[in-house]
Amino acid sequence: MKNYEIETKCVQAGYTPGNGEPRQIPIIQSTTFKYATSEDMGKLFDLEASGYFYSRLQNPTCDMVAAKICALEGGSAAMLLSSGQAANFFAVFNIANAGDHVISSASIYGGTFNLFGVTMKKMGIDFTFVDPDCTEEELEAAFRPNTKAVFGETIANPALTVLDIEKFASAAHKHGVPLIIDNTFATPVNCRPFEFGADIVTHSTTKYMDGHGSAVGGCIVDSGKFDWMANAEKFPGLCTPDDSYHGITYAEKFGKEGAYIYKATAQLMRDFGCTQSPQSAYLLNLGLESLHVRMERHCLNAMKVAEFLEAHEKIAWVNYPGLKSNKYYELANKYMPNGTCGVVSFGIKGGRAAAEAFMKSLKVAAIETHVADAHSCCLHPASSTHRQMSEEELTAAGVPSDLVRLSCGIESYRDLIADIEGALNNI
Repeated sequence: MKNYEIETKCVQAGYTPGNGEPRQIPIIQSTTFKYATSEDMGKLFDLEASGYFYSRLQNPTCDMVAAKICALEGGSAAMLLSSGQAANFFAVFNIANAGDHVISSASIYGGTFNLFGVTMKKMGIDFTFVDPDCTEEELEAAFRPNTKAVFGETIANPALTVLDIEKFASAAHKHGVPLIIDNTFATPVNCRPFEFGADIVTHSTTKYMDGHGSAVGGCIVDSGKFDWMANAEKFPGLCTPDDSYHGITYAEKFGKEGAYIYKATAQLMRDFGCTQSPQSAYLLNLGLESLHVRMERHCLNAMKVAEFLEAHEKIAWVNYPGLKSNKYYELANKYMPNGTCGVVSFGIKGGRAAAEAFMKSLKVAAIETHVADAHSCCLHPASSTHRQMSEEELTAAGVPSDLVRLSCGIESYRDLIADIEGALNNI
């Protein structure tokens, strides 16, 4: 499928049925797999043969869907996980251990920020959070001798910051470490970070890839371009023998195209078991088949809504990277010329009280914590997810009390705008 357009890959990549076989990927709902001899199974445990023996590590249905996402991103290998959180944890922990250091953009999803700054810090991994708009000199100053990776989001959730991928990739490679990019909001339909120097891509497949609020999941894709052995002293887990797998050195046995995902599967999935179920993978694949169609509509709806909001007298400010007035417009046009995402954030004049009144009057957009769904959904963080914080704390966190986050679905943008207009008129 390498030479096909991404629209065709969304529909057909990852699985090619043979004569008389199911057109849709089969759901292999089995925990275990039978073999004729112990020797046959032993080859799997020695990583000497390909196959399946226990679905905690790998499952055929999951691998077919991972292969599709891998094709969409233009990578060499991929794996599904139970959630986007699990994907980001595995992506970093696969190469950083206690005593190591990682640089991350400060403008990332709050759950990922907590994962890095609190939970993984307890595991002995130190994180430095940098302003995504930092200068090259400021980014350079964040590196340490024990830095093992750099992390960022293509479009930050919910700040909608657009990362300068090439700037962060150049700095990472100068220090012999990979750049990991969470590409959840843009999806490979709108941005393929590998083309701009990223080395590893993660996704919360729960969002646009699934697109229907049906299944929680995550994915990691390896570009297959980062040379681990050229930086062997930094990555002993990949470049020295693994005693738990009979002394295999992943970077030698599987090369730069396969070492990273093989290690994440053989070690981390074996020990943590953050497995995506075959049923969830099947539902994810159904979403992927229409991803290219839905993303176009999400972006169209968001742009129409953002333009409407920008011109409305009751709106204090609008944040959407597709607007020419947005500070990230040029970067968005560079990395995502065909559209960014369907999420718009804005502030309502009158602050918290006005925002709460607005939310009560919505009829089309549902009040949910979710985003990137076929259904439009809306959230006022100050009265929900961040309700314990004071006005000063909200401002410091970049979530002012007037902020409303709207995830535009694939309904008629005219109905969305009419819904918003009606709610604004009730303030």
